[in-house]
Amino acid sequence: MTHDRSAGLRETARALADGSLTSRALVERTLARIEAAQGTLNAFRIVRAEAALAEADAADEALAAGVRKPLLGVPVAVKDDMDVAGEPTAFGCRGEFPPAAEDGEAVRRLRAAGAVVVGKTNTCEFGQWPFTEGPAFGATRNPWSADHTPGGSSGGSAAAVAAGLVPAALGSDGAGSVRIPASWTHLVGIKPQRGRISTWPRGESFQGITVNGTLARTVADAALLLDAASGNHALDPHRPPSVNASEAAGRDPGRLRIALALKPPFTALPARLHPAVRAKVVQLAERLAALGHTVEEADLPYGQIGLTFIPRATVGLAEHVGEAPFPALLDRRTRDAARLGRLLGGAPLRVARRAEAVLHRRIGAFFTSYDVVLAPTTAAPPPRVGSMLDLGGLATDRAMIAACPYAWPWNVLGWPGVNVPAGFVAGGLPVGAQLLGPAHSEPLLISLAAQLEAELRWHEAWPPLRAASDSPAA
Repeated sequence: MTHDRSAGLRETARALADGSLTSRALVERTLARIEAAQGTLNAFRIVRAEAALAEADAADEALAAGVRKPLLGVPVAVKDDMDVAGEPTAFGCRGEFPPAAEDGEAVRRLRAAGAVVVGKTNTCEFGQWPFTEGPAFGATRNPWSADHTPGGSSGGSAAAVAAGLVPAALGSDGAGSVRIPASWTHLVGIKPQRGRISTWPRGESFQGITVNGTLARTVADAALLLDAASGNHALDPHRPPSVNASEAAGRDPGRLRIALALKPPFTALPARLHPAVRAKVVQLAERLAALGHTVEEADLPYGQIGLTFIPRATVGLAEHVGEAPFPALLDRRTRDAARLGRLLGGAPLRVARRAEAVLHRRIGAFFTSYDVVLAPTTAAPPPRVGSMLDLGGLATDRAMIAACPYAWPWNVLGWPGVNVPAGFVAGGLPVGAQLLGPAHSEPLLISLAAQLEAELRWHEAWPPLRAASDSPAA
């Protein structure tokens, strides 16, 4: 079987299991694609060429011996905030970092499922911004338009999957960092329940607002990677009851009550929904209504939820900055935000964390009237590369909130959300919408996303930027 980039995670795993493809050939092809695209897309911080080929050979031996695992021999990528044994975890920062002694829990589980981790993808400094650029590695670009960002902070993972370099990748989401790049690169991005995919060696990442999630071209592939990476380290503080995401992807969601929430949560800085993005999200709402769901506009009772986000985000950042081997090399915006975090680390943090239970009750009550919320993932299409790179702190916050006011409340709540592609606006730029649910609602959101995908077939659209090895002559 010739294996082209359009083969997804499930299809690839099946081809390996039935012997029509070897992991060695597949990983060689993957590495060639990554190399060909690196000069334009710049999706990877680290490529594990030698190690990945050795792991592919071991996978082929296991396959030949009759061993079967969900992802045995399949190449995947992980974001460079996750520890991979023997590789540095720079998390978007400049400087030489020591190699990690062992895999983080999510990576350990991917490997236990048989996956070959071909590399670590680019992310902005400590994952703070909705772009993936910086002096440490340059700019990661959007496969749909090289002049635009793929978003952030999981922009490298999104670019790699959207361009077909790997069939799926892990990212992390602290204020939309999986969902935002998924929306801007025409992907499915699952931000699961807090604790679903372990963030160990941190019991909590960024005071519990950041979780690990999955990016793929289809709902079934994103669900399969979620199942493979899910589970907990013995010391994890959050241990949600397990779910079967792959099974949910094949299930009818039933008739649901869906709230179309177009109003952004209150923020100190203004945010306005771009008319073209609004039109695409409304179109999706109409499609859901045509599928038999009850859809009505309703605004979520967010209240002053932003006041609980800032202490957790900045204290979490201060923790990372405190561990950074080269603090002098950090972006000034990072150092300023960490200084604020050190000020907010006592009583303000405790108040912010206590407020979560109140928010769970208030926003949870909304889900007695509705099953799912449909909201824009971002307020605007992807910005141009470089447009936020050299701004000061306040100007960055303004630009970030103007473009991305919708995703972060679900990080405070710790509940699941799924980005689904909503189509393209002027210039062929992708935008997305998010399906949001209450605690432990991944199966419901995934089954609804799969129903939409069967109608819209978004995975059939491919970006213009792709690896040279996929040209017709190859």
